Amino acid sequence: MNIADQIQFVRLNIEQYAQESQHQSSLIRLLAVSKTHPASSIQQAFDSGVTEFGESYLQEALEKIIELRELPIVWHFIGPLQSNKTKLVAENFDWVQSVDREKILIRLNQQRPVKLPPLQVCLQANLFEEAQKQGADLNLLPHLLAITAELPNINLRGLMVIPPKQSNYQRQLEQFQQVADIYSQLKQKHDINNTMDTLSMGMSGDMRAAINCGSNMVRVGTGIFGERKVKPNG
Repeated sequence: MNIADQIQFVRLNIEQYAQESQHQSSLIRLLAVSKTHPASSIQQAFDSGVTEFGESYLQEALEKIIELRELPIVWHFIGPLQSNKTKLVAENFDWVQSVDREKILIRLNQQRPVKLPPLQVCLQANLFEEAQKQGADLNLLPHLLAITAELPNINLRGLMVIPPKQSNYQRQLEQFQQVADIYSQLKQKHDINNTMDTLSMGMSGDMRAAINCGSNMVRVGTGIFGERKVKPNG
């Protein structure tokens, strides 16, 4: 199948999974994870109705943003974010989904150009204590939420989570339900500005369970573009 066919298949799956779980499919956003794939593939996906794309490697992403600047694409940075890259991310992206430290929040706020709208931010949460993964632990999240509420150039939108990989559907459900419960509690207790509306979880291999548990943004790469290419530098 080509990219257009793959997107149609993914959208049909989203529709099916939403019906199964009695969620509204129109409220579930598809983020095409385009890292390592060329601008030509993003163009094809855009022509098939996808408008939001996720990138992890800054230099590669900047080249594609420039090449596709005439398209009204919403760019999400979803990769690990180091302090020395925050300025370029703040200047060129619409969303950042991988914020997990106070220092990064402060720098993004300071470096967001005043001519641009506030940067849309999801806090990346590491809720399963995986040492090899990025993300703030549960104890740190209320502190980060409180800081974010005070930053004028940051608009807090929710959480991004990548649970441990599971092949068993029931185990996927259990993990995603844990995340959904935590998201709901944080939103109720710490969403000072009432802006939290995004639970970004679920990818090609576990999208069904994620949607069942209330995800309203799924991040799909392989299911749209095929196998990931060799990781670029930067």
